[in-house]
Amino acid sequence: MANPPHIAVVPSPGMGHLIPLVEFAKRLASVHNISTTFIIPNEGPLSNSQYEFLDSLPNAITYTLLPPVSFHDLPPDAKIETRITLMVTRSITSLRKTIGSMIEEKNIVALFVDLFGTDAFDVAVEFGVPHYLFFPASAMTLSLFLHLPELDQTVPCEYKDVPDPIRIPGCIPVHGKDLMDPIQDRSNDAYKRVLHNAKRYVMAKGIVVNSFKELEGGPIEALQQEGPGKPPVYPVGPLITGSAESSKDVNESSCLRWLDGQPHGSVLYICFGSGGTLSSEQVNELALGLELSEQRFIRVVKTPNDKVADGTYFNTLNHKSSLDFLPKTFLERTKNHGLVVSDWAPQAQILSHSSTGGFLTHCGWNSVLETIVQGVPVIVWPLYAEQKMNAIMLTEGLNVALRANLNKNGIVDRSEIVRVVKGLLQGEEGKGIRVRAQELKKAAESVLSEDRRSTKTLDQLASKLKNKI
Repeated sequence: MANPPHIAVVPSPGMGHLIPLVEFAKRLASVHNISTTFIIPNEGPLSNSQYEFLDSLPNAITYTLLPPVSFHDLPPDAKIETRITLMVTRSITSLRKTIGSMIEEKNIVALFVDLFGTDAFDVAVEFGVPHYLFFPASAMTLSLFLHLPELDQTVPCEYKDVPDPIRIPGCIPVHGKDLMDPIQDRSNDAYKRVLHNAKRYVMAKGIVVNSFKELEGGPIEALQQEGPGKPPVYPVGPLITGSAESSKDVNESSCLRWLDGQPHGSVLYICFGSGGTLSSEQVNELALGLELSEQRFIRVVKTPNDKVADGTYFNTLNHKSSLDFLPKTFLERTKNHGLVVSDWAPQAQILSHSSTGGFLTHCGWNSVLETIVQGVPVIVWPLYAEQKMNAIMLTEGLNVALRANLNKNGIVDRSEIVRVVKGLLQGEEGKGIRVRAQELKKAAESVLSEDRRSTKTLDQLASKLKNKI
């Protein structure tokens, strides 16, 4: 009997990239009997949560860590896009050795990389293995990446200085200042790394994107239009995880018990993702705005990114918890209608709870998909990466969100927080948003059902993988 089909995946080590890739691998295993090995470049030991996540995977999914690379020659301010790209580039020799060993033992039908890993395509070419791109962000962002080489040639200035909105194929026009962070400074090495990867996307035998047509019809139609040098695009989303990390059971049980005692659709969930942090001034202003709104809330609090209050530096040794950075007596004053947890909350379970009526989010793509799948309306508060683009899509493109606007000092002040929180949970605009959110929820459920769009797309891709097309 021939060896069953097997794919190799080279991910970025961040959880935001790893989670959708793992969900993709789970579907290939459970539906199509295609197993997976994750080959992970790194610069040292992974975090405990990453090890826990990887060690909990089903038997059909295994992982191996490549030898760590060194970044001693990089400047201290090197951006994450530079580091992730170089992590793959500097791991090519060990990746080649690992792939060579796997080919002797397994029926390797494809190599998948994520958005900054295209240098690994060269190893796949050497071994005659079909190579694919897995794009964990929105189809809108993918359309920008594929359009970036043309923009680079035709726009003479910084994109933020272009007076008119920039047109991305299939997407609503976006002002240059709202494009993703790493392309805002064209002299920075991060921009050059993004452009380098974007130019290589056309080498892929196909591009898998974590989205679906009912959510991003315009971008996906543009991406799927046939043309010279355009690889086929496979929208297989929404790929989200519903599992919680076992080490955080205390937070999980306290959050869900508290939600059980709240009225239907009355609670605003506030979380800025695994990497999102606020300034101490903004932490304080958000707290006071929530208090003034008099609405129910669950808030995840992290240590401020500047550790500054009232112009003086905090003595962090005296602050053992991120909760210590909240305004004095805030927890006592809001204990009857709010719950504050430190660092982490069971997001999937909170969003699926009947008492949850809204989500204040940084607009990371995994969080966007989770809230769409649950039909929860949104307040957008983008922080970094491509999150401003996601926020524009949710507010202007889909009309399922309100936006928290910055004041002239770059802060979302307490009055603005009151406006969007009450507007979403109680206002007329919030009613329309809730209706549209429920419509998108039904669409997300539909595309993943048997014989529907995303399921059929995955079937088509799996057939190509098994036949090495």
